[in-house]
Amino acid sequence: MAIKHYSWKNGPDEIQQHSIAKHKILQSYLSAYFQTLVGSGQPRDEFKLTLVDGFAGGGLYYHADTRELVKGSPFILLNAEREAEFEINRTRTKPVRLDISHFFIEANRHAHHHLRKVLEEEGHGSRIGKNIFLRHGRFQEEAAAIIDFVKKKSPRNGRSIFILDQFGYTAVPKSLINTILSSLPSAEIILTFGVDSLLNYADERNFQNGLNQIEIPNCLGDRTLSEIKQDERDWRLFIQSALYRELVTDCGAQHYTPFFIRNRKGHGDYWLLHLSQHHKARDVMTAVHWKNQNDFIHYAGAGLDMFNMIGYDPAYDDGHRGQARLGFEFDDVARSRSVAALKEQIPEIICGTNDGMTYERLYAGTCNLSPAYSDIYQQALFELSANKILRVVGKDGTLRRSAARIGPSDRILPSIQRSLFFFS
Repeated sequence: MAIKHYSWKNGPDEIQQHSIAKHKILQSYLSAYFQTLVGSGQPRDEFKLTLVDGFAGGGLYYHADTRELVKGSPFILLNAEREAEFEINRTRTKPVRLDISHFFIEANRHAHHHLRKVLEEEGHGSRIGKNIFLRHGRFQEEAAAIIDFVKKKSPRNGRSIFILDQFGYTAVPKSLINTILSSLPSAEIILTFGVDSLLNYADERNFQNGLNQIEIPNCLGDRTLSEIKQDERDWRLFIQSALYRELVTDCGAQHYTPFFIRNRKGHGDYWLLHLSQHHKARDVMTAVHWKNQNDFIHYAGAGLDMFNMIGYDPAYDDGHRGQARLGFEFDDVARSRSVAALKEQIPEIICGTNDGMTYERLYAGTCNLSPAYSDIYQQALFELSANKILRVVGKDGTLRRSAARIGPSDRILPSIQRSLFFFS
C-alpha cells in the first residue's frame, strides 16, 4: 500500500479514522494503566514513569472526513498525565506526586517544528527541556540515549511505555524491541505494524527484503512466497500467522496482544501489538480492546488457539481483505464463544496436573494464546465450578461461588466426583 507520510509543511496534515482509533486505545490504556498501578488508594508518595512517543508527528491534524482539528499522540500522553493526577489524588489526604518524563521523537523537520509550536500554544512551553524532551531524529538513533535516561530515572524497574506508531513496518526491527525489553524490566511497547504494507505488493525479492529489515528473515522456513501463494487457501493469513509467531517468539516479550485495527476504507491491515513482561499489563490492554470493540478485530480462535486460523471460509472472505463476517469482533457473541471455548480447554489443563494450579499461573501461562481477558477466564471457571467439573478454592479452603471473587492465589482443582470418574 502507498504510505501517506504526514508533512505539516503548511500547518496540520490529515489524519484517517483508523489512526484516531489507535489514539482512542492509547488514551484508554493509559487511563487503565495509571488506575492499576497508582489508583485504588495504593500507598506511595511518588510514581516515576517515562513516556516515549517514538513517531510523534506534528501534534495537530485535520480529520480527513470532518475537517475538524484533532490533537495527536503527544497531547494524549500529556492529557493522560493531567487526568491521572487529578483522579488519583481526588480522595487522598496525602497526594501522590507523578514524576513523568515525556520524549517526543520526530524525524520529519516540519512536523518537529510544528509540534514545538503547538506545545507552546497549549501552555507546555515552560516544560520543554525539563520533563518534555523534543528530539528531531529517527527513533532508532535516539533509543539508546532514552534507555539510559530511563535507567537513571527508574534504576530499579525502568518503568516506561514506548509508543511506536511507525509508518509501515521497517522502522522498529526485532533487535531494537529486544533491547528495550531486556534493558528495562518494566518497559511496555505499543507498536503498530503495517502488515499489508508488506503483503499487498509482495514479490519474492521485496518480500524477503522486508523480512530482512525487521530481522526475521526465515519466518517462512524453506518455503518461497510463490509456493505459499499456490499451496495455502489463504496465503495472507498464513504468512501473517508465521510472521507474528516469529516476531513475538524472538522479541523478548513474555506477554503480548496482537489485534487488528479496523480500516473500513481499504487502506490495509495494521497490527496493534502490546508487548510487556507481566501478565497483568497484558490483561489491562486486552480489556481495553474489549471495551473498544468497534475499532478492533482478529481472525482466529476464541479459546486457547487464537492463531490456528480456524474457521476460515473463502466464501466469506471479501477479496482477502479481512474475512469480516467471520472475524472475532469483541462483542457479546465473541464473549460467549470465548467462555465456551475456555470451558472445554481449561479442564484438560487442570486434569493434567497432580494438584491443580493457581488462577494466576493458569492465566499467565495461557493468556498469550487467547483473545480473552481475566473477566472471561473467571466466568468460565465459575461455570465449570457450578457444573462440578472443577473446584476453585481459596487459601482458607473456601469454595469460590462467584466469578468476581476468584483471585490470583486461588487454586483450581478437578472436582472430586470428576476425579473419581476420570481415574476409575
